[in-house]
Amino acid sequence: MQIDKLRGPELDQLFHAVLSLEDIEECYRFFEDLCTINEIQSLAQRLEVARMLKEGSTYHKIETETGASTATISRVKRSLNYGNESYDMALSRAAERRKSEGS
Repeated sequence: MQIDKLRGPELDQLFHAVLSLEDIEECYRFFEDLCTINEIQSLAQRLEVARMLKEGSTYHKIETETGASTATISRVKRSLNYGNESYDMALSRAAERRKSEGS
C-alpha cells in the first residue's frame, strides 16, 4: 500500500480529526480551513468520477459533466479496479447516509 510510506503521527492526526467531525457543516468548516477551494473541488471531483465510472459512464460523458481530465479519470478507474475498494465503500456509505437523512 502506497499510503504506508506516508503513515505517521501527522497523518494519523489528520485522519483522527476527520473522523471526529460530527456533521456536514463541521466538514465544510474544517475542509475550508484545511484546504484551498481548488483542493476541495478536486477531491469532490474524483469522488464524482468514481461514482460515474461505477454507473458505467463513458470517459467523454465524465469529462464533459465533471471537467475532469482523462488522466484523472484513468487514475480513478485504476483505483476502482486495483485499489483498496475504498471508493466503493465510501460511495455506498454516503448513499446510505443520504437516504437515511432524507437528502
